[in-house]
Amino acid sequence: METSNTAKTPPDELIHRARALIPMVRDGADEAERRRMVAPEVIAAFREAEFFRVLQPERFGGFEYDFAMIIRIAMEIGQGCASTAWVLDLAIMHQWLIANFPIEAQEDVWGSDPDAVAFGSYTPVAEATPADGGWRLSGSWPFASGCDHGQWAILGARFPSADGGARPVPGFTLVPAESYGIDDDWDTSGLAATGSKRIVCDDVFVPAHRRLDIEDAKSGTSPGALAHDRPLYRIPMFAVIPTAITGPVLGALKGAIEEFIEKTKLRKTIAMGAARPMAEFAAVQARLAEATAALDAAQLMIMRDLEETHAAADAGDAVSLEMRLRNRLTHAYVVKLALEAINGLYTVSGIGGINTANRIGRAWRDINAISHHISLNWDAGATRQGKYLLGLEPDGQF
Repeated sequence: METSNTAKTPPDELIHRARALIPMVRDGADEAERRRMVAPEVIAAFREAEFFRVLQPERFGGFEYDFAMIIRIAMEIGQGCASTAWVLDLAIMHQWLIANFPIEAQEDVWGSDPDAVAFGSYTPVAEATPADGGWRLSGSWPFASGCDHGQWAILGARFPSADGGARPVPGFTLVPAESYGIDDDWDTSGLAATGSKRIVCDDVFVPAHRRLDIEDAKSGTSPGALAHDRPLYRIPMFAVIPTAITGPVLGALKGAIEEFIEKTKLRKTIAMGAARPMAEFAAVQARLAEATAALDAAQLMIMRDLEETHAAADAGDAVSLEMRLRNRLTHAYVVKLALEAINGLYTVSGIGGINTANRIGRAWRDINAISHHISLNWDAGATRQGKYLLGLEPDGQF
């Protein structure tokens, strides 16, 4: 059943709620790492705070705000735990992705439960076999962050081409939680609390309307975009979807900077009995300044990109190739900046940084882990942009 949200919670109130939840997230970060998943009560608090409605269609009770809200929320929650912000941002972004599916699929997800969320794995690792009224799906999908908390899974699949050609059509399917299993193969040094486990399907039936072709999502012409007729859902997928995994980087770096300042003001060296305040060392001062500059630059870049992308969509213009490539470069560069910044802080944070409960050490582990995500790989992003600038054909996801 479709609903209408006549009194949307203002963006600043959502940010206020996120800020208020930082202590809860921070206090639970150690346990979340040990359990290798975000606590259910934290997810419940996010649902109560209405974060999952940020990009959800209004007709299903959502707010239809912009992608900048993902960054703003993650910069708060990420101060407490980057893994938790990662899971939250993906849940918010997946509401937007579900909105690109046909309306019938959206009814399946939100019709009886407007609070339902989805996690999953985008890589089309399995082949969808034609069946009467839809498809049958078997396979296993790794790196499904947050999957313990989802009512649905978004899973990549390969569909046979309509013209019988040899090249399959990559796309997504929607599968309810009762139809898949979870294989706990997640045991990592970074992003440990994301619970990015493996989803397993064994001959699951997927109705035909629960399919979304990647080509439609990346071009802004998906069935859901056409049905909603909103600029938000006409934005090409790859121009914005990595935003969900860059926001947690900024939050983690911000939290690490604040922790570094607080601790360094009190720290002294212990060397041959001659204690000196750590704050007096030029190297410490320089690493801190570099980190704050990196955070400022990264935030300005990604917010500029999102503002210009939304402006183009709102004006009814296509999000240009140049803009899409620029956005993808920024996604990778933001992480590069944050990686260099946290590595610098970690280097001068002392032996305490190796403690698993140390907030700077956790940010170092998590940001380094995030930098290994294929969508944020700097070499791939840089060479793609370089090719375009030199008049060559760019490759990759954009």
